[in-house]
Amino acid sequence: MIDFWIAAAGLLLVALAFLLLPILRGRRAQAEEDRTALNVALYEERMAELTAQHEAGTLSAEQLEAGRADAARELLEDTEESGAPRTARLGRSVPLVAALLVPLMGYGLYLHWGASDKVQLARQFSEQPRTVEEMTARLEQAVKAQPDSAEAWYFLGRTYMNQERPADAAKAFAQVVELAGRQPELLGQWAQALYFARDRQWTPDLQALTDEALRGDPQEVTSLGLLGIAAFEEARYADAVRFWEQLVAALPENDPSREAIRGGINRAREQLGEPAETASQPEVAGITLQVEVQLDPEVAKAVSPQDSVFVFARAVAGPPAPLAAKRLTVADLPTSISLSDADAMIPSLKISSVEQVVLMARISSTGDATKGEWMGRSVALDTKGDERSVRLVIDRADTP
Repeated sequence: MIDFWIAAAGLLLVALAFLLLPILRGRRAQAEEDRTALNVALYEERMAELTAQHEAGTLSAEQLEAGRADAARELLEDTEESGAPRTARLGRSVPLVAALLVPLMGYGLYLHWGASDKVQLARQFSEQPRTVEEMTARLEQAVKAQPDSAEAWYFLGRTYMNQERPADAAKAFAQVVELAGRQPELLGQWAQALYFARDRQWTPDLQALTDEALRGDPQEVTSLGLLGIAAFEEARYADAVRFWEQLVAALPENDPSREAIRGGINRAREQLGEPAETASQPEVAGITLQVEVQLDPEVAKAVSPQDSVFVFARAVAGPPAPLAAKRLTVADLPTSISLSDADAMIPSLKISSVEQVVLMARISSTGDATKGEWMGRSVALDTKGDERSVRLVIDRADTP
C-alpha cells in the first residue's frame, strides 16, 4: 500500500499547486501595484519641490521645465518596468479553504468508493498461505471485500467443510446458490453441509435439495453420496446400495474414493444378508507403515512429558478424515510405531484404499487431536510402493 499512498501524495501536491499559484501571483501583482503608487507619490513630491524653488527664485523657468521633464521621464520608465497596473485582486480565503478541503474530500470519497481493501487482498493472495487457517482468513476477507463473488463464497464453503465447520459451510453455499443459481453441484454441496450441520438428521428440505440436484444432473456425485449416507444411517440399506452403486458408476476409474464406497456397499449388503460385492480390482491387503517418531530438541524444551501425541495417516487426495491413528505421550518419544489397516478409523476407509498418504504427528497439551501446539509432517508416501518406513520429526509450530 505504501506505493499507492506515495502516488496519492504526489497527485495531491500537484492539485495544491494549482490552488496556491493564484495566491502567489496575486501577491506579486499587489506588490507591483504598491510600487507604482510609490513612484507616483515620489513624482508628485518632486513636482511640488520644483514649483516651490521656482517661486522662491532659486530656479528659472527653463530649469523648472527641465526638472519637470526629468521627473516625468523617470516616472514613465518606472511604470514601464513594473507593467500595467492591475486593479483586480484574487481573494485569498477561497483558494486556502479549497486547498484544505480538496485532500479531505478526496480521502473521504476514496474511503467510500475506493478499493484499498481489494488492493490489499490481492497482495495477500499473491503470497502462498502457510496454513489452512491463514487461507480461511484470506477467503473470509475476500467475501467481505467482494460479497457478490460466487467463486470466493464457494471456495470458502469447501474450506469450511475441510475444517469440519458444516454450519459455516452451509451459509457460504447458500450465498453461492443465490449468486450463481441453483446448479446441481452447488445444491448437492449445500445439502451436504446442512446435513452434517444438523447432526445427520435427514429432513424434507434436504430431500428436496437433492431431488432438485439429481433432476438437473442424475450423476451429481455429492447428492448420490449424501443420499446413500442418509439411507444407511436410517437402516434403509437397499436404498444405500442403490445410491452408492450409482455413485461408483459416475466416478472416474482412478478416483481414490471408489474403494471406500465399495466398502460401504458391502457393509449395506451384509445388513441385507446378501453376499458382498467382488471388487473389480484386487485390494492391497495388509499394508503396514513403520513410523519413527522423534522430537526436535528445541521443541522438547517447550512441551511436557504428559502432553498427548497423535500420529495419523491422511489421504493425499481424498477424504480429510484420518485413515489410521495412534495416541502416545511425549514421554514415549522417540519411538517407532506401525500404522496399518487394523488401525483404520473407519472400517471402509483404510490406508490400502488410497494411492498416497501423508503422515502427521501432533502434540496437544489439551488432548484434542484436531488442535495442538507442535506438529511434524512427512512427504507423500506411495502405498503401492516398496518404501514403507518413514521418519517423522515434530519440529514446527501447529499454527491455529
